[in-house]
Amino acid sequence: MTRRRRGGRVAAVIFLVVAAAGGGAAVWFGAQGWGKAANQSPPMLPPATAEVTRQTLTATSEYDGELGYGVATTTANRLAGTITGLPDVGDVIKRGQPLYSVDGGPVLLLYGDLPAYRPLKEGDEGADVEQLERNLAELGYDGFTVDDAYTWRTAEAVEAWQDDLGLAETGTVELGRVAFLPASRRIDALDVELGAAATPGQAVLSHTSTAKAVTVQLEPSDLADVKTGAKVEVELPDGKRVPAEITELSTEVQAGSGQQEEASTVVIAVAELSGAKAIEAAARYDQAAVDLIVTTGERQDVLTVPVTALVALAEGGYGLEVITGGTPSYVPVDTGLFADGRVEVSGAEIDEGTVVGMPE
Repeated sequence: MTRRRRGGRVAAVIFLVVAAAGGGAAVWFGAQGWGKAANQSPPMLPPATAEVTRQTLTATSEYDGELGYGVATTTANRLAGTITGLPDVGDVIKRGQPLYSVDGGPVLLLYGDLPAYRPLKEGDEGADVEQLERNLAELGYDGFTVDDAYTWRTAEAVEAWQDDLGLAETGTVELGRVAFLPASRRIDALDVELGAAATPGQAVLSHTSTAKAVTVQLEPSDLADVKTGAKVEVELPDGKRVPAEITELSTEVQAGSGQQEEASTVVIAVAELSGAKAIEAAARYDQAAVDLIVTTGERQDVLTVPVTALVALAEGGYGLEVITGGTPSYVPVDTGLFADGRVEVSGAEIDEGTVVGMPE
């Protein structure tokens, strides 16, 4: 995936406009008459003016992304036998439904964060037992208490469940019969064919979230601005912007493309679309190039001017050419956030509506 980060556009006109700090800031050296004695002719007025405005200033960064369903995860088989059932790519598998089948018996999706790592039977205790019991209860089985103890009552519920599935009623959940995943999953790809030999550790299929999401490749330095849980926007191919949220950040090591190039570390960010309107707007796009827009800074109710109104002062720092009663004078200012071609300014003689000089 190509990564592109776009900031503000920086103008550079020799003598008149010179690139300055951050995000497209520019300064104007137009100080005609600066430092002249009082008895000399008054300085000429600037070729154009602008007013100081009060607004909320928001800085953003944009990244190239791909709209799909996020990063795919692989499920590996734990049973021996023959693959006798597979879903179709694009199918959505929910709690209690089969991901695939081995020797005619389903391997079932249950919800949970703890992966299956042992058979579960009467007398067992632990978080995985509670996770199984919670799923059984959600599937409508009862007669037991949802806790971390696998009792004879749990075994009875498991037998009833096995009977409904057409499995041997052992009361024990064998390792590999269930796959615990956080939520329902969309089948992304199949790694085996129907009739293939099933062996423990074999990759069977890969799956993604069921929600539309944007996947973006970042540099590690971008993590200063991109955080899990951050509210972002996605610009769709038709130009519409919809809300999204960063739900996942992971790192990958990419090998160099040539013999002399070293491996590099990249960050993969996943942003899921937020709300029914966003999902509806993106429904007609499957795999599509989009822009991920991340807010990197915001200042509310601040005074701003175009960045090209800034003047570099001889003593250092920046100022504005303030026009009062048709007479220009240079006033030092402090600068803040740069965004969208404007810059936050403050100073003793700067207020909303103050007229300042601008280059042509």
